[in-house]
Amino acid sequence: MFESNQLSTAKATTHCVTVIGGGLIGVSWAALMLARGHHVCVFDIAPDFESGVRQGIADMMPSLREMGLSTDGMATRLSFQSDLAAALHNVGVVMECGPDRLRFKQRLWAEVEKLASPDALLLSSSSGIKASWQAKGMRHPGRVIVGHPFNPPHIIPLVEVAPGRKTDPELVERAMAFYRSLGKKPVLLRKEVPGFVANRLQAAMFRECVSLVRSGVVSTEELDDIVTHSIGLRWAVDGPFKSFHLGGGAEGFAGYLKHFARSLQLAWLQMSMTPVFLTARLRRKLIQQTDLQLSGKPPGMHVCERNAKQIAVMRTLSQETLPGEQKMITGERGESDVHHN
Repeated sequence: MFESNQLSTAKATTHCVTVIGGGLIGVSWAALMLARGHHVCVFDIAPDFESGVRQGIADMMPSLREMGLSTDGMATRLSFQSDLAAALHNVGVVMECGPDRLRFKQRLWAEVEKLASPDALLLSSSSGIKASWQAKGMRHPGRVIVGHPFNPPHIIPLVEVAPGRKTDPELVERAMAFYRSLGKKPVLLRKEVPGFVANRLQAAMFRECVSLVRSGVVSTEELDDIVTHSIGLRWAVDGPFKSFHLGGGAEGFAGYLKHFARSLQLAWLQMSMTPVFLTARLRRKLIQQTDLQLSGKPPGMHVCERNAKQIAVMRTLSQETLPGEQKMITGERGESDVHHN
């Protein structure tokens, strides 16, 4: 298994990559892949998308350098196309980062299948649409694999790898190896589920966040303070299950459930009885409070601060070095299987 992964990694890292979509996610992926030495072609049909992509990549370079990656020569390996056939000529990886609309993706993949190399990896950065749904109109639907990143992809390590029901395991291994070669932490999802895992967790928690603000318990700023000074710190270190295991004392998770299972069950029942609808009035309330919370600084400054803090957390948690340095956070430790987080 380890030798197979080694071969797959070598194969994947030699590929030229076409990124479909020059929006925020596509630009972030392109910046990372360029910093990793890939040749990247960005495809889009929007007028003058090239200037926006170049500026976006330039804005991301300081973070890439902070992570230990080299930004030298990136511009020489970056190209642009508005013709899909030309963009897909002789590339080994197709990274789809277009709108998260089912019909758009189905039409796109049916066209990509006709134009791309038969052995090219077809990867979707969808945040919620299953691979089987996207590939419905293809002759070989098992070729599409979702690799759901967390924003911004050039910094956050996680990629949820979610193949379709008909995907060949060898293709899955190639996709996992490709993401590892980018310094990512790919986690294979064993079943297809809309929204995947991280977004479902985020949606469930955010539903309760909105409910608490709507009810006047806290403001948006106070809620953010509560999260960043408690469970945000805890989960960054250990995650929910390990945290509760440690909270159970000598008995571990069994001890935690012995003491708190009943109160958890009651809390779940209470929350499920409180519907949350994003009405126009509630949206205005959330927007007003969030705007007030973030006022005083231009948006770009908030982004720079976020990126710097995330990189600092990653460096601390790795206890080693960042992806571009001697060892990556993940991917160069010799593991043959990354199914377990």
